Amino acid sequence: MTTVPHLLLLAGSGEARKLAQSLAGGPLRVTASLFVTDHWSGPLPVPTRHGGFGGEEGFRAFLKEHGITAVLDATHPFAARVSARSWRICNEMGLPYLQLDRPEWEPGPGDRWTEVATPEEAVALTKPGSRHFVTTGLESWAAFRGATDRRFFFRSLSGTTPPEDLPHICLVPGRGPFSVEHEYRLFEDLHLDGLICKNAGGSVSRTKLEAARALDMDVILLRRPEPSGAPLVRDVAGALEWVDRTCP
Repeated sequence: MTTVPHLLLLAGSGEARKLAQSLAGGPLRVTASLFVTDHWSGPLPVPTRHGGFGGEEGFRAFLKEHGITAVLDATHPFAARVSARSWRICNEMGLPYLQLDRPEWEPGPGDRWTEVATPEEAVALTKPGSRHFVTTGLESWAAFRGATDRRFFFRSLSGTTPPEDLPHICLVPGRGPFSVEHEYRLFEDLHLDGLICKNAGGSVSRTKLEAARALDMDVILLRRPEPSGAPLVRDVAGALEWVDRTCP
């Protein structure tokens, strides 16, 4: 009896959604994994599990119990720990593994960008009295705690509220994707001096950078984490070619 290959798609990016759409309904068995449910885009068109695996042993157990024959990592470019762990475990188990790591953003004419390694370095570049829009995630609050003489507006996708002892941090609720026009109006209404964001790459969230350019704003970009060392491709087409070769 022939066993159908079983691909585990580590999702979390727009590219992962495109991969799922391309693979859905085909002869290959595909299971996607999402750590955080993507409410605004709707469910993926392949069977999907939600939440973590329960650490390294949980991930190993899942791979064995579900007969996973290959893993395609299309998580967010800043999910470095997940990618490094997944690649190491698959390598140890002899499972084919590929990471789709989309290209970083590159500055164009009119852009005023500075790259830094950490949120702390980003805060250090801001000036007293300045106002910045921040999309580095609510988990980076701690880096902004001491800069009470300036104002930071964090984009929030949930109902989370900042601690009461951080009055200089404000939440701006909203779920993307956001158009350039939306970001332009928002930045203008907030009277911003700059933008702090991750160099995530991709076209969907680049709109905030285009709005910042139009408003002649300074941009501080968090540099990508060090690569996991796994084999990688830069686009969906390359990933699908790998699937064809690896999961015939």
